[in-house]
Amino acid sequence: MEERDRLEEQSRAGAEDISEKQEGTLERDTLDEVQNEEESAIDEYNELTQDGEQKTYRSFEGRKTAISVRNVCIDYKSMKATSIKQSMLSLRKSKQEVFRAVRNVSFEVPEGQILGITGKNGSGKSTMLRAIAGIFSADSGEIDLHGHSISLLAIGVGFKNELSGRENIMLSGMALGFSQSFIQKKMPEIIEFAGIGTFIDMPVRTYSSGMHSKLAFSITAILETEIMLIDEVLSVGDQKFKKKSYDKMKELISKQDRTVVIVSHSISMLQDLCDQVIWMHDGEIIMYDRPEIVLPVYRDFMR
Repeated sequence: MEERDRLEEQSRAGAEDISEKQEGTLERDTLDEVQNEEESAIDEYNELTQDGEQKTYRSFEGRKTAISVRNVCIDYKSMKATSIKQSMLSLRKSKQEVFRAVRNVSFEVPEGQILGITGKNGSGKSTMLRAIAGIFSADSGEIDLHGHSISLLAIGVGFKNELSGRENIMLSGMALGFSQSFIQKKMPEIIEFAGIGTFIDMPVRTYSSGMHSKLAFSITAILETEIMLIDEVLSVGDQKFKKKSYDKMKELISKQDRTVVIVSHSISMLQDLCDQVIWMHDGEIIMYDRPEIVLPVYRDFMR
């Protein structure tokens, strides 16, 4: 009862916070509906999961920190569109427009935790993930990986288009810090899991998005790192590969020392896989709690 009371108190606080951020657009009856949905979600978590096993939450007390994000802000800068002639004739500097994609975000992820990040398109979640991966630099604040090895699984990231899939496996593996001999040893397993046939020896620029996804996932799944960052890749590809990659992901993240951050729009995936979920909106964290607390409120907001 005490646990249920605590969850209800947190959910009401989360709903009230959202109400303020939406400038009062959520009326009292809507909040009551959110609370009812949330209670249903809690009951659902006490029942069986899709695999017929009761979902249990692991304890992370006393675990070392894998990822620290402290007061991070990330800006996109764009030049105001002008012609070359106008630029040459103008004595003034071109005006820069700045868009703040991530606004003063802070959170910590302990070793072994599976964290989900969700939010509508343009909320800053993928930008945040790429900043953790080191692709983007924070304009202010700090990101600390505490010495852990890290890999990013995302469409369009990390491959050289003119190189073959086989060559990109070697390149990606070396970028992750693995030796050539180790990558060569794992190469047949990666190619078999990807299942893209003769395309493995063709330039990546000839790949479909699904093939790109298959190869990227296979590299990340077989060449295991301590921290895995996943950006919507599990939603790409044919149904058979989706099932295979989802099962492989569950196998990988079941290991107690592997830390995973998943960016996804899939509420069912976040419910099934994650220990904690962050909801981002307009570059800020709206809620950060267990899935059954965050996801029902987010689902209502998206309606």
